[in-house]
Amino acid sequence: MKNTFRIISFLEGMSYLLLLFIAVPLKYWGGDEQYVKLLGMPHGILFVSYILFAFLIKENENWGIKDLGIVLLASILPFGTFYIDKKYLKKSI
Repeated sequence: MKNTFRIISFLEGMSYLLLLFIAVPLKYWGGDEQYVKLLGMPHGILFVSYILFAFLIKENENWGIKDLGIVLLASILPFGTFYIDKKYLKKSI
């Protein structure tokens, strides 16, 4: 389950970066909404999956409330999921 969370974490982080730094600027500066529409739904699904999996694996990873809070907060910060992978998920694979 941890490896599945790592994959979801990576994909969620990538989709968020694509939305923030490519799709949204193209929408507002270029008037092209197609990339936001294309990336929005997959990112939403990955975001919800990230949150659900974080709650599912917290016991196996021995995360306290503070650790879980950091993991959840990282999902709304650019590059946050990559930090979580390095700090919380890579150890003892």
